[in-house]
Amino acid sequence: MLRTRIIPCLLMKNRGLVKTIHFNNETYIGDPMNTIRIFNEKGVDELMLLNIDSNRFENQIDFGFLRELASECFMPLAYGGGIQRLSDIETIINLGIEKVVMNSALEENEDLLSLAAKAFGSQALIAALDIKKDWLGRFVATTHSGRQKSMFSPQKLAKRFERLGAGELLINDIDRDGTMQGYNLKLVNQIAMATDIPVIACGGAGTLEHIKQVIEDAKASAAGAGSLFVYHGQQKGILVNYPSRTTLKRLFEP
Repeated sequence: MLRTRIIPCLLMKNRGLVKTIHFNNETYIGDPMNTIRIFNEKGVDELMLLNIDSNRFENQIDFGFLRELASECFMPLAYGGGIQRLSDIETIINLGIEKVVMNSALEENEDLLSLAAKAFGSQALIAALDIKKDWLGRFVATTHSGRQKSMFSPQKLAKRFERLGAGELLINDIDRDGTMQGYNLKLVNQIAMATDIPVIACGGAGTLEHIKQVIEDAKASAAGAGSLFVYHGQQKGILVNYPSRTTLKRLFEP
């Protein structure tokens, strides 16, 4: 059995790190370079950087800054935000970044994922599903940071991404984002059961027990978290943290 991956998911804007609630209410939390160095020391499994600047404007990938970040990162790194074309993916991977995360571009260019899978391999491609409930309480997939509704249901979109060549799926639960109240286990399980590729759950983690639940009960392959790894205490003081190997081993003991 593969070791469970616990992945800090960090949001970048204007070369800084921010935290959101429901994909809004951005709060500055620190410098990405320093944060990467701390995570290096803590032996993090993987790191995911999502640039929310690039979701709003085309051609805004800061390749120079990405190169600097990648050179400091001693763990597998995934990057998402502003990816529009195959050449963007090639440049990102050539910077030493192992995986790319895509969402909005896949809705607009259905060939991008399949072309990228042929060129770089599915293991380098994470397709993101930004999901929230509509006014009837139904899960709907969205693009453009939750502002536009996808033409596909979450399950159909997950299957489509798998068929086109994604190696993993990232579930971003907009309704749980930044709340630290736990993952939506029903949502994660629906996607995990709909596909045969690994699912990374993100949105809502507030405790290590939440991570255990989403892995064991919802059948996610990996757990992503933002607030859990940058905040400390009820007042949410900023403190970059990550559980030790011993703590994680105990967490998943029978």
